[in-house]
This record gives sequence, structure tokens and C-alpha cells, in this order.
Amino acid sequence: MSMTAFDAALAQARDLLRWRSPLRTELWAARLAGGLEPDEVEPFLRRLAQGGGTEARLTLAALAAVHEAVESGGGPYTSAGGGMAAALPGWVRRMGRVTCEGAWYGKADPYGEQVLAVLSFRYENGKEPHILVVGIDQPNGGLAVDALVEEVKFLDDLGLREVDPRVVAGRILDAFELGDRIMGAVVADTLPAVRPVAIARAGVVPGLVRGAADDTAAEFDELPDVPGAREAFEKLVEFVGDRPLWWSPGRVSQFLTSWLPREAILTDAAIAAMPEVVRAWSRFLGGHAAVLRQVDDDAPRLPALMADDSLAGLGKRIAQNRL
Repeated sequence: MSMTAFDAALAQARDLLRWRSPLRTELWAARLAGGLEPDEVEPFLRRLAQGGGTEARLTLAALAAVHEAVESGGGPYTSAGGGMAAALPGWVRRMGRVTCEGAWYGKADPYGEQVLAVLSFRYENGKEPHILVVGIDQPNGGLAVDALVEEVKFLDDLGLREVDPRVVAGRILDAFELGDRIMGAVVADTLPAVRPVAIARAGVVPGLVRGAADDTAAEFDELPDVPGAREAFEKLVEFVGDRPLWWSPGRVSQFLTSWLPREAILTDAAIAAMPEVVRAWSRFLGGHAAVLRQVDDDAPRLPALMADDSLAGLGKRIAQNRL
């Protein structure tokens, strides 16, 4: 980091001392760290430690606060800034001390190719309510691709359902962990500047649940009253797995024309019932016209595709030979 950028950081810290806002300071520290290259971190922290002024101490304390959860095993930010808040005004020590007040979860787009996980917080003194919004990709396995911190009123426009905060917090941490394991994962340019705050916020939720299944399918109560419908729906649930909100025309076509012929062994009744089951599921997830048109396009081909043994995968063939 150049001397000009370093001086600018201290000037910003001076402004934050006047604002006395834990939230502003945490978000600023996360952005500051997100703008540093890996080889710039240690020199930057050394310059702050050598500076010794109130602005430098605030910067170190803020960087430590937002990285405490990320660097749980110890790291440069927590090592450099640990205990620094004790020498600063009392409001600084409120950074990271928040209470979760609610959680929401649902689709970010009509087809659920990205879902939103939302947690709401306020500080221990009851001030600065805010929400954390994390975008979680579905086609690529459920990794975190974007995040932001906003005012609570931002939630009004999202149309999400309220769910257990412990589950949402766990899903957020699962999504970030998955992203860390995937080399070259494509995420928003803005994510690094929010990531440490997002992980820290999710981590303070008491009793958080990791690896929780999405229970959307359990809430489905529109199963058609036709023979074979339950059997057909069980195969649909097997296909959507832990990402049931992702239901696009492409996913519908994959299910009806590829996955079922390759993987599923169904009775004639279940094959006959499948189009109506898929239509009902599609209506349950919003009834988008393009999805329903895809069902109408692909469903008539299903009996012939299921009868074509050349399309069966190895697992299906083995299972068939055991019947």
C-alpha cells in the first residue's frame, strides 16, 4: 500500500472516530482489508503498529474485530489488533457484539438459480439495526457469490419467508466454506469486502446448524390425486436434492429428458403421473410460464424415453438386472 493510500486510511479512521459508529467502522475495515494484496497485509499492519496514534489503533482494532471469526486459529489481523480496543473509546468495543433478531430465506430470481440468505442484527446497546444478505449460487453447488449489509427496510422488497436463524446462519457458513474449497470460483467483485463481516455475523448466531437440508419439498401439499403420483414425486425430490428452489426451464428439461431415463426405475403409473406432478411442483415454485411451457414440450416424450434401455445409466442397469 502506497504512503498516499496509507494516509487516506488514517484520514478515514479519523472521520470514523467522529462518527462513533461500530457498523460503519466494521464495514470500512472489511473493505480496507479487501483492497489489500496478500503481500501488502504484513507491511500495512507494521506501519499501523509503528504509527501509534489513535487512528492507527482504531484501524488495527477494527481489522481484528471483523477478522476474528475468519482467523479463528490466529492470523495477521487478530494478532496485530487483539486487545487494541481497550485503549479506545467505549463504542469501539461494541464492534462485533450483535444480537440476531431474525432470518429469511428464498429465491433471488424467478428460477431460483441464486437464493438469498438473510440475517438481521442490532448491536448490544440496541442501536444500528441492519441485515446481512448473502447470495448463494445453486447451479454450481451452493457457494456464496455475493453479500451486502443493508438497512432493515431493504428486506421489504425481497419477498422472502421467515425461517430459523440457526439454519440460515449455518447455510451462510456452509456456502462460504464451499467457495473456499473451489479453486477459481466466480464470485462478485464486491464479495471480498463483505466476506469477513458476513462470516462473523453468521458465527454469532447461537446454536447454528451446519448442513441443514432445505425443507421446501416437505411443505409441498399439492400432489395430484392420480395413481403413481407419490412415487413420481419421490423421484422428483431425489432429483432436486438439497437445492429445491432451483427450478428453471433447463432444469425441468434435464429432469424429464435426461435424469429420469438415465437414473429412475418407475412403474407405468408413475411415468403417466409424472407430467402432472411436475406441473404441480412448478406451480408451487411460482408457476412461471417458461417453466410450464418446458414441461408441456418435454412431458410427451417421457414414456418413449423411459422405455429406451440404451439411455439407462450403469446404476440403473445394475438395479434392473436385480429385479
